Amino acid sequence: MLDKKQLDEYRQDITFTETLCEQTLSYHSTWGIFSPREIDAGTKLLMKYIKIQANDDCLDLGCGYGPIGLTMAKLAPKGETLLVDKDFMAVEYSNKNAKANKISNATAMLSNGFQHVNKSKRFNVIASNVPAKVGKEMMSLMLHDAHERLKADGKLYLVTVNGLRQYMKRNLKETFGNYKKIKQGSAYTIHLAIKNTEKTV
Repeated sequence: MLDKKQLDEYRQDITFTETLCEQTLSYHSTWGIFSPREIDAGTKLLMKYIKIQANDDCLDLGCGYGPIGLTMAKLAPKGETLLVDKDFMAVEYSNKNAKANKISNATAMLSNGFQHVNKSKRFNVIASNVPAKVGKEMMSLMLHDAHERLKADGKLYLVTVNGLRQYMKRNLKETFGNYKKIKQGSAYTIHLAIKNTEKTV
């Protein structure tokens, strides 16, 4: 049986430092949030291939404690980055990490997909580390809402487990009219779709 000292340790914030896209940030996380002790492999792969301009407005969909969104905010200091998650603890820790890293152009808020995102807000880049068990209904809502909320030529970057590769290709082509597989690793695939282009792969 665990003693009080061990339980108290579990209640303390987990802290670590990680570099993504040449941006080194310190992170606070806690048990119960996805991959609390380190940045997961899917996110690391995604951030090797994402392209962000300095004035981009960005959205991190399903932000966890914020590694994707906060890195995008650092890469786009002239834009605004919104981080959303349906888990209130993820939102709390994303905002805590934005403050700790002095990132003033990033805000996290509670939302199930795009449900609570201002309908008039448009983004240059939307990125998401998609949970393997998100469900086809929620996935359909996410993809269609992402297409609607992107600016012209806006980009949607997704990382999924390889088992969802063909599903994502089919559904992104259907929703966006185009699809590009950026990278397939041993476990994860990076997908890209662009709004209002004629590119097909």
